[in-house]
Amino acid sequence: MLVATALVLMMTVPALALFYGGMTRSKSVLNMMMMSFVGFCVAGIVFVLWGWSMGWGGDGVPNLDGNFINSPFDMFGLDGVSPASYIFVAFQMTFAAITVALISGAIADRVKLSSWIVFTVVWITLCYVVVAHNVWGGGWWATKFPALDYAGGTVVHINAGIAGLVLAVIVGKRKGFMKEPMKPHNLTMTMLGAGLLWFGWYGFNVGSIVDCAWATTCDPNGEWYATQYISEMSTTFLTTTLATMAACLAWLLVERIVHGKASALGAASGIVAGLVAITPACGSVDVYGALAVGVVAGALCALAVSLKFKLKLDDSLDVVGVHLVGGITGALMIGLVGTLDSPQGLDGFFPEGGGGLFYGGDLTLLGHQFMAVLFTLVWTGVLTTVIGLAIKYTLGWRIPEEAEVDGIDADQHGETAYDIATGSGVLA
Repeated sequence: MLVATALVLMMTVPALALFYGGMTRSKSVLNMMMMSFVGFCVAGIVFVLWGWSMGWGGDGVPNLDGNFINSPFDMFGLDGVSPASYIFVAFQMTFAAITVALISGAIADRVKLSSWIVFTVVWITLCYVVVAHNVWGGGWWATKFPALDYAGGTVVHINAGIAGLVLAVIVGKRKGFMKEPMKPHNLTMTMLGAGLLWFGWYGFNVGSIVDCAWATTCDPNGEWYATQYISEMSTTFLTTTLATMAACLAWLLVERIVHGKASALGAASGIVAGLVAITPACGSVDVYGALAVGVVAGALCALAVSLKFKLKLDDSLDVVGVHLVGGITGALMIGLVGTLDSPQGLDGFFPEGGGGLFYGGDLTLLGHQFMAVLFTLVWTGVLTTVIGLAIKYTLGWRIPEEAEVDGIDADQHGETAYDIATGSGVLA
């Protein structure tokens, strides 16, 4: 659990910071990385103080009483939580933190850091922990439509993707969007970030098996750990790897067909798209299912990213095209290629009706997956709209136009990422 938690922490800082930082313009790279670093810190503290109490509400064991949400005061500051459970809290904390960091890519280059901090506090409270509780923590929605989400396809990626879409619309386009080039300034940094994300994702997906250490069905004194843990970890490791490989190649193929070139940015984006899509499905599909998830996600996400210009949506770093589309793809594909021979199938997590449609099941599983997706889209979409508009008309989101032209790094941080002439990035 310590290793898995550290890997997920690394996914945000430095992996996501590098991935996003390289995709921005040189005058914005520090701010983009700061949004990951600061968002991670703020979200983590919020989660420990009251997020755990609201979303899980138990000493390591999810509260299964069917409440839509728990009280933030029952276990405020982890009051009543045994120190033996702290590592599980920390593991879930890193998931909350990376989710909000993902959103930042949709509004890169143009928002005030202070407004981002306020948004993080409120969004984690009203959106993240509510969705997490109702998908993972035994909440009311999960009692009505229990869905499979092994490591966060709905809770993390659809959640972040729909929030990014809403904020991109509310905050508005960058000055010069579609009129001047806004290409990534350092693809080497982006590809390094993608590689680190892939490495860290094994903590994200494979590490999610640790949830069972607190489940009442586990028998720590029996043979369960010696057999089931090895089988489940091996399966989730392999499915994660295969889906990512397939998505990378599928993205590049689409690029080749549509644009005539297979780009480095496409390879990095395809890797992330595959990781996103297999996140909810890694414990419920077999080898063929994993490959199918990867191929479909890679192709659909590549096509979705290209649509943002036609729709004139300034989703700066493709949060909607990769995380929203990829998350929905992975969640729904379980209803098609989920198999009862998978770890979650063998553990009895599938609803009545069997596996996916292509594996002998009926529409039950697909229906449950759809309802989990719908709940996440509606709840987070509506609440993010309220939060985003409230900030827009109070604190304000945007930095001044002249600051956006000159560079958000200088305006918000008094620094620049690259200052070759003086050898210092600190502005006088």
